[in-house]
Amino acid sequence: MTYCLGILLPVGLVLASDSRSNAGIDQVTRVSKLAIIQAAGERVVFIQSAGNLATTQAVVSRVRQSAGAGVEGQDVLATKSMFDVAAIVGARLREVMAHDQRYVQPYGDATAAFLVSGQVAGEAPRLFQVYAAGNFIEATERAAFLQIGETKYGKPILDRALTHRSSLDEAAKLALLSFDATIRSNLSVGPPIDLIRYETDTLAVDRLETLGEDNVYWRQLGRAYSKGLAALVARLPAPPPGRA
Repeated sequence: MTYCLGILLPVGLVLASDSRSNAGIDQVTRVSKLAIIQAAGERVVFIQSAGNLATTQAVVSRVRQSAGAGVEGQDVLATKSMFDVAAIVGARLREVMAHDQRYVQPYGDATAAFLVSGQVAGEAPRLFQVYAAGNFIEATERAAFLQIGETKYGKPILDRALTHRSSLDEAAKLALLSFDATIRSNLSVGPPIDLIRYETDTLAVDRLETLGEDNVYWRQLGRAYSKGLAALVARLPAPPPGRA
């Protein structure tokens, strides 16, 4: 299991992905779930992945190998829009599944899902969720974040606190608190966490951090949130008395 989150705002994108790959209680490894493909000043593409690790790595490898080749419908560096980039990732996923699924099925689930985001010069940043079938949806102002993997524990704080007017730093804090909640409730999700704050129209990656278990900010954020939440609960009124 893994957890990946993408947030789309007018000011840019906030992306966060964990690094835990779990094939059993004694087969836990750390693998980055975030791929970056860019042509500085022209476009930047982010691909976050969840699901069968062999499937996700095969898809990302095929996308990388075709980048820069100039083949229409295959090259993410030659598309007219991020919509076309999402379509390429979906097509590569279908190819991998068609090739591998029948061999993998007797042993486990071969499916995968992706968050595809970024910006092509001339259009605003965009964020897509690619399903296991290769089709996809797009984030909007009314649905500003998308999640894949272990999504349920980290969703409530985003629903409550994230708004269309949130800054990149505010959204990054909420993203990390979303991960804190998920990690506390599910041992199959864990750091290091790759965090990107991408500012609209920069067309470059200049705010990428990797937060490990010993990262000072990560530890301080979790402690401060726990203490603040406990203090808030203490200040809330008690439920009304029951009937005699």
